[in-house]
Amino acid sequence: MKHRLLTRLFAFVLAALASTAVSADGLPVPTGPVVLTIAGAISETNVDGTAQFDVQMLQDLGVVEFATATNWTEGVITFTGPALGAVLDRVGADGTTLRAMAINDYFADMPLDEARQEGPILAFWMNGEEMSLRDKGPLWIIYPFDDNADFRNEEIFRRSVWQLDRLDVME
Repeated sequence: MKHRLLTRLFAFVLAALASTAVSADGLPVPTGPVVLTIAGAISETNVDGTAQFDVQMLQDLGVVEFATATNWTEGVITFTGPALGAVLDRVGADGTTLRAMAINDYFADMPLDEARQEGPILAFWMNGEEMSLRDKGPLWIIYPFDDNADFRNEEIFRRSVWQLDRLDVME
């Protein structure tokens, strides 16, 4: 009886540790709702061969904040989130193309090198508040349009995927 109780306790402790553990690749396992799943040509994974992130994990990568007007909002908005390049570096992205996919299956492709350049962030806050689905959340690839005229073109506008929930790194 005592042996069975100790075995169950040991199994419970192992299960609890596994649920909060870092994966073998060193990427933490999300503890909150998953807002982003990255698949494809990546070297760091944490759940079933993908890299899954909750908002806290994205915050832990460091955040960028800038204010800009967009074609889809009124006035100047402050956006906050990690640099897209920092997210790609964290998962060891190694390909040529990044496909950004929205909840409604809209997608846009961009060269992986351009996704790593200074500019785009994965915004999770708009004016200091979490973005709901109704407000283009949970994530939005956004560029500092007001800071760089090169970002104000149709190609970049297409890449500004809102309601983003998946990235696929393609070779």
